[in-house]
Amino acid sequence: MDDITLINDDCIRAMEGIESGTVNLILTDPPYNLGNFMINRDTNLKKMRDNFFGTAGWDNLDYTEWVKSMDAFFEQAARVMAKGGSMIVFMALIKVETTIALAQKHGFYYKTTGIWHKSNPMPRNMNLHFVNSTEAWLYFTYKTRTGTFNNNGAVLHDFVETSVTPAGERRFGKHPTQKPESLMAHFVETLSNKDDLILDPFMGSGTSGVVAKRSGRRFIGIELSNDYFLLAQKRIQEE
Repeated sequence: MDDITLINDDCIRAMEGIESGTVNLILTDPPYNLGNFMINRDTNLKKMRDNFFGTAGWDNLDYTEWVKSMDAFFEQAARVMAKGGSMIVFMALIKVETTIALAQKHGFYYKTTGIWHKSNPMPRNMNLHFVNSTEAWLYFTYKTRTGTFNNNGAVLHDFVETSVTPAGERRFGKHPTQKPESLMAHFVETLSNKDDLILDPFMGSGTSGVVAKRSGRRFIGIELSNDYFLLAQKRIQEE
């Protein structure tokens, strides 16, 4: 596809083939390393979802191995990122400190930790404890303290609220951690400009690619799972 490159491979290996200093925005949702943790929790999550991420196999690394893999990701991210580029990484709150430390190690400047609030989360365990309705996102710039920020004079909070992914965006198939297009569009439009190159090394169902194409940005998406790669390919081709 014009200005769109999709790669079905391990992200570290695939990123090695991207030209250095060419990416303007990395927008990605890597594994949170919660699989083993969630499997042992007293929760009815597995009963309520047939595609529970904790049993998918891609989020159950040992913590030490997860840190090692994320370190390798940030090393490649720093190599491909243009000076002044931005990066948004979604992450579990309990892994925020580790993620910031790894990114800073490779030259990224930490800007803030924000929250995505799901206005209509699944009410699982509602009679046991507080319903989980938030996920964190981390905002970095590379080699500068200020990057592209298209706020058009508006005050943009570090709290973004949307619904969970609507059914219409899942018509080609389901991904257990799929983000809504409105959420990803918020970051694409604010942190990049038309014709900029956006990279998502953990592409999943391809939401970032759909939004990038719609917004007139170039896009490189990498996904290890063949099933999810084909799902992303169909969505982006339709767009």
